[in-house]
Amino acid sequence: MPACPACGSAADESAEQCPGCHLSVSLFGAVREAAGPASSQDPAYVRTIGELLATVDLESTKPPASDSSQGLLSRPRRTTKVAASTPTKKREAKAIAPLRELPQLPKGTTDPQLRRRIDEYFELGRRLGADFTDFQARYKAASLAADHASLELVARDMFVHILSRLAEEFEETLAQRNELTQLVPTPSADVELDAARESARLGDLAGALRRLAHVRDELLRVEEEWEVGRILITECDLLAQSIRELGGDPSPAQGPLEEGRKLVTQGRRSEAEKLLARAAVALWTVLEPFFFAELKRVRDRLNEARSSGSDIGPAVSDLRVIATELRQRNFVGVVLSFRGLRDFAEKITPLGPEGVGPALVAASVRSDPSA
Repeated sequence: MPACPACGSAADESAEQCPGCHLSVSLFGAVREAAGPASSQDPAYVRTIGELLATVDLESTKPPASDSSQGLLSRPRRTTKVAASTPTKKREAKAIAPLRELPQLPKGTTDPQLRRRIDEYFELGRRLGADFTDFQARYKAASLAADHASLELVARDMFVHILSRLAEEFEETLAQRNELTQLVPTPSADVELDAARESARLGDLAGALRRLAHVRDELLRVEEEWEVGRILITECDLLAQSIRELGGDPSPAQGPLEEGRKLVTQGRRSEAEKLLARAAVALWTVLEPFFFAELKRVRDRLNEARSSGSDIGPAVSDLRVIATELRQRNFVGVVLSFRGLRDFAEKITPLGPEGVGPALVAASVRSDPSA
């Protein structure tokens, strides 16, 4: 029975999908070749990009060499940053309400109590980076005049000001938590957020800020722990999107991606990262024929522009980057670099035969995909 190159499960000879991750059996061979070299020979897509580069760049026809033993079965190379995106499928998570209740002012109205409270508010203001210059002047004037009513007013205004800043901090932290919890659970942060809201409701601003600091530390820890998984999911989503944009169907290769998402929500980080890395390879095998057909179309456009006298140097540089990224199996880097190349090719306006006036390249020009 053939073993699935994504999750290792054994599939029956008559099976259409892997029983473990649901990868289409028809992709088993292509995924094995794309994921890592079984021999010293480069995968077909590396040879193809070299041939394409040779038809455009007459000075350098060979992509830069890389370690031939490097594959994508364990963890992908991170040479290209990909902006984090909202997962296409969100996990259900506990809803945490924003901080909207206006708490009562703390008790204690004697002058010593007011001064202690105001001193505490100044300390909280420094921690928040707030400008309390005006409050300092008002506090000094009220103290010198022994004006109890003015001290009460300063304490109240400072309380409201800090509470407003606290609400902003709470909203920002909650937004960070809500984004992260779409991927993985955040139980410790959730408990602290609820406690921070209760502290604020009771007028304990110092306690609320302290708990918010704990929440931010916990969220940072979770983000760092799951950074690779988040990036891999974003990359797989980008590859699937690219397949659709070029007229393909990513569904035969999406099984490992969905199973990888499940492993993430279950907290099985190592297994999830390994399967998601292989999911990216599977999606590339579906994208590859559509990608090269489009790349050949762009190649033809660039060659026509060059023959008309236009400078296609930036495009050649992009092609070299694409070739390098392919040899390193950084498929998302390939997609991102190609998008820049395609934008350049679509905007370029080659000169006419005599070097005077524009001569637009016909958008209808399409190359033979087999060329």
